[in-house]
Amino acid sequence: MKAGFFPRMPAFVTKGLARLRRIAIAVSDNSIEQKAEGEQEQPTTLEVEPRPEIAIDPLTSVLNTFEERLNLLEVEIDYQFRDRSFLRRAMTHRSFANEQPDPRPPHNEALEFLGDAVLEFLISSWLLELHPTHNEGTLSKLRAYAVSAVNLRKHAARLELGSYLLLNRGEEKTGGRSKTALQVDAYEALIAAIYLDGGIDQARNFVRREFATTFAEIDPGNLTSTDYKTALQERLQSFGFSTPQYAIVESLGPDHRRVFQVELRVNGQCIATGEGTTIKGAHQNAARAALDNLDAEIDKLRDDLSPTEDPVQNDIPVTDDAENTKSLATDASGDAE
Repeated sequence: MKAGFFPRMPAFVTKGLARLRRIAIAVSDNSIEQKAEGEQEQPTTLEVEPRPEIAIDPLTSVLNTFEERLNLLEVEIDYQFRDRSFLRRAMTHRSFANEQPDPRPPHNEALEFLGDAVLEFLISSWLLELHPTHNEGTLSKLRAYAVSAVNLRKHAARLELGSYLLLNRGEEKTGGRSKTALQVDAYEALIAAIYLDGGIDQARNFVRREFATTFAEIDPGNLTSTDYKTALQERLQSFGFSTPQYAIVESLGPDHRRVFQVELRVNGQCIATGEGTTIKGAHQNAARAALDNLDAEIDKLRDDLSPTEDPVQNDIPVTDDAENTKSLATDASGDAE
């Protein structure tokens, strides 16, 4: 046999091999299809371990919200703090700070003390610049109105400062965010915070933005619009009624920061109430409230009493324009002046 020569296979062998190849291919294709069908019927599932729940501390949640609110306040007052701790302290009330574990966060009382002084200085300087020829008495009245609780509360309310304060649950439940004393304190503390963070120039810029409208509305030649007691007395006298009486019905808070509550009485009848951190401030607030609803009260007084009837006297201290209650004025350590 020659090299490289293979004899031809018989035909039956060739046909047999071809048949075996076809059977092998068919079996192989069927196995693949069955495997694919099995994978569809029983899909592979991945077991994912549940993520552990993260416990959020209620205090952490409160403080996170507080920081977000302070961002909004910076936008509202058009001033961004370099040291946020000053703003944080200005908006922290004593009730919240005293309930925290040591070391307790500082609250805003000391800043309120500083802010009151800074505000008076800036207002005094500005008034002298605006009205260089007016006498001391007129300038003092203008300043007294500008820094009064009545006016400062309007500024605090416009900024919605009450909504930014950190308070404890007790203050929250008793409406602390809307209390005059808390809003005024927060406003003065805010001025102090700006002063400590940015200096006197930044504090001056803030005060002038805030009080520009206030001074634009005041006529130094006619200060009755800033003196509600005088305006009320003049209105009552025009109707034939006697001088109103102011009765101190309650005094709250520590000696260095009293809040006085008074009733304004005409012919012995209470027609309005007011509160303030000084007795005179409480008088002004009560007089303003009376002026807001004076027409209706006048009709009631005419129906119930004679205009010449003397005021009813009782055990509650009553003060007029010339004199405050001595005992409470003494306890207030000069706040009544």
